[in-house]
Amino acid sequence: MPPVSPELISPRSARVSAARRLAKRNFRGKDRLFLAEGPQAVREGAGHRGADGSATLVELFATVEAAERYPDIVGQARDAGARVHLASEEVIAEISTTVTPQGLVGVCRFLDTPFEEILAARPRLVAVLAHVRDPGNAGTVLRCADAAGAEAVILTDASVDLYNPKAVRASVGSHFHLPVAVGVPVERAVAGLKEAGVRILAADGAGDRDLDEELDKGTMGGPTAWVFGNEAWGLPEETRALADAVVRVPIHGRAESLNLATAAAVCLYASARAQRASGGCRSVTES
Repeated sequence: MPPVSPELISPRSARVSAARRLAKRNFRGKDRLFLAEGPQAVREGAGHRGADGSATLVELFATVEAAERYPDIVGQARDAGARVHLASEEVIAEISTTVTPQGLVGVCRFLDTPFEEILAARPRLVAVLAHVRDPGNAGTVLRCADAAGAEAVILTDASVDLYNPKAVRASVGSHFHLPVAVGVPVERAVAGLKEAGVRILAADGAGDRDLDEELDKGTMGGPTAWVFGNEAWGLPEETRALADAVVRVPIHGRAESLNLATAAAVCLYASARAQRASGGCRSVTES
């Protein structure tokens, strides 16, 4: 059987140019499309459908080697109705935003969910990214929220673009797993969640409440939204003032602090544990 050759070999073709421009935020917003790179993200995109039933993955660029290595993903993309292009490595390198592309780049429709729909679903665990500017951190927090069983993530209008390629890579497919609202002013986010019966906890290293103590009191079993701030300067005072409590993650060793993603994982899993424990999550020393 003769070797298969790529059909798309020119980095200057119209299809490649249209995909490449999605690396820039203004074009993503105009087209309402974003790039998903690598087998995990493309697989999740191929299996996802929007609320109207339309396929999320609309186009797939794959090297011959990647197509042979991941025939299930290519087949799933075709089944979803996506246009599949066997492309040269030069074409993939032109579209990809990574130094070492993995041979698969998908073009996906935007996924964001209206904030009102999230409130109507009465979520029990929500992550609110209030002033997060680093796309890698945003994607990692989204992944942590997904792993902890959160029902939604909200990115305020002061946070980074959800569809930044670095954020998409850092989420490792979690973009496709849970509802995300974008561009919501923090005041509106907090007010809406409170009206929906959700307790608002601001995560801040200078908080007057200790996470361990809150767990021991058994007060964290109800619907909760964690508000996370900027990587460098945390949450501004006016945002902390909106919360029902400002909670710090205790530092038991000599570390100066935790980075944003680590602190978010600790907080979200603390709430997940408390919500799953009968009668709250109390210290084992109590009797």
